[in-house]
Amino acid sequence: MRIATWSGPRNLSTAMMYAFGNRPDFAAWDEPFYAAYLEATGIDHPMREDVLAASECDPKRVAERCGGPIPEGRRHVYMKHMAFHMEPGFPLDWAESCVNVHLIRHPARVVASYVAKRDNPVMRDIGFEAQLAIFERLPGPVVDSTDILRDPEAALRRLCDEIDLGFDPSMLSWPAGPKPFDGVWAPHWYGSVHQSTGFAGSEAPLPELEGEARDLVDRALPFYERLAAEALQI
Repeated sequence: MRIATWSGPRNLSTAMMYAFGNRPDFAAWDEPFYAAYLEATGIDHPMREDVLAASECDPKRVAERCGGPIPEGRRHVYMKHMAFHMEPGFPLDWAESCVNVHLIRHPARVVASYVAKRDNPVMRDIGFEAQLAIFERLPGPVVDSTDILRDPEAALRRLCDEIDLGFDPSMLSWPAGPKPFDGVWAPHWYGSVHQSTGFAGSEAPLPELEGEARDLVDRALPFYERLAAEALQI
């Protein structure tokens, strides 16, 4: 099985990768198209030069690998994708043979978390428009991060049932620290999840944001609500 999980940033996506990557039957791949996205757009992200130097920048070659042999002799592979990395013209037909999972999080939580790592985000940075577009092309189960944090075992069992994959309790915890499948950008973005040994527990009430951050949430909300209407009932 090839799982392609689509999300935006600050969306529980790394914890979900750790959950699947901790299974003995899964390989994991962290944001395969990140370097290709940076190369194509010229956008300035933290650790940009490190990402470009360490990763494949040709989207066609990345796509070939996404559809190629599963590494490490594993039975399955879990690919963590940022939907907004898929620039126009990037190959996407490889994903048609994948199980496509769509991970969502309320935009107020996304924006509040994102601004702690990178200043002045815009709609493109948080990825809600791109995520809805990916969902419409590659439909599949939608999972809300709030449901995962509220009851990780119930949510992961429900997702595994939906995609016809046996649940493995090893998904519920993992060793603290960096993982061998982390992207080179992990030191900037993954500090909290490196301290974790499992899902963090239920979230606090939605953060109150003001000014441009509040405006960004308001613009993203209709895209989130469209996806949330399709979310699995946990």
